[in-house]
Amino acid sequence: MHLRAIHGAALAAFTILMTAATVGAQAPAPAAPPQPMGFFVTSRGLGNGANLGGLAGADKHCQALAAAAGAGNRTWRAYLSVSAFQATLPVNARDRIGRGPWYNAKGELIAANVEELHGDFQHDRNAIRKPSALDERGQPVKGVGDMPNEHDMLTGSDSHGRAVIGRPQFTTCNNWTSNAAGSAILGHHDRLGGANTSWNAAHGSAGCSQQELVATGGAGLFYCFAAD
Repeated sequence: MHLRAIHGAALAAFTILMTAATVGAQAPAPAAPPQPMGFFVTSRGLGNGANLGGLAGADKHCQALAAAAGAGNRTWRAYLSVSAFQATLPVNARDRIGRGPWYNAKGELIAANVEELHGDFQHDRNAIRKPSALDERGQPVKGVGDMPNEHDMLTGSDSHGRAVIGRPQFTTCNNWTSNAAGSAILGHHDRLGGANTSWNAAHGSAGCSQQELVATGGAGLFYCFAAD
C-alpha cells in the first residue's frame, strides 16, 4: 500500500476513535430513579372535626390516601401526639414516623431524619413550607392568601414533636376522639400567619368541631409520614 494511503487510513481510524471517545464522554449520566414519596399533607380531612377515630383512625386515613396515590406499599402514620390522661400514656408524634429520609410527591427532600425534621441541632432545617408541603397527589395545600385558608394542621405536639402536658381535651381534642368542646394544638404548613409560624406548634384551635377548625383557619388536615 502506498505510504500516503497508509497514513490516511491511520488518521481516519484515529479520528473515529477520538470521536467515539468524545461522544461517550459527553453522554449524560443516567438519571437517578425518583425518590419514593414519604411525606404528604392529607388532601382532605375526615370531615368530623378533630374526631379522627384516635391514632388508629388517623393512620388508616393516611394509608388510604397513600394507596389511592399509588404509594400504599409503605406503612403510613399520622403525625399526631397523644396526651397522657389517667391510664393513657403519652405518645410523641416524632416517635411514630420512622427515621427518614422523607420526600414529597415530587421527590423533593423534606427532611433527612427526625432530628433535622424538628431542628434538634439546627433550627428550620426541614423543608415544610407551602411550595413543598404538598398533598399525596403532589398538589399544593391552601394557605395564607388563598380562599379558604386551610394551613392549620392537627398535631397535638410541641415544637419538638412531643406530647404536651395538659388535659387531652385542650391539647388533642380528647386524643383525637372529640368533635365538641375543647382544643387541639395546630401547626402551619406554610409557615405564615401570626407571630408563631411553627409547622407543628403554632397555636390551639377554636374548638374541635369541623366548623370551629374551619373558623380557625383549617380543614381538619394533618401530616402523614412513611414510617418504614
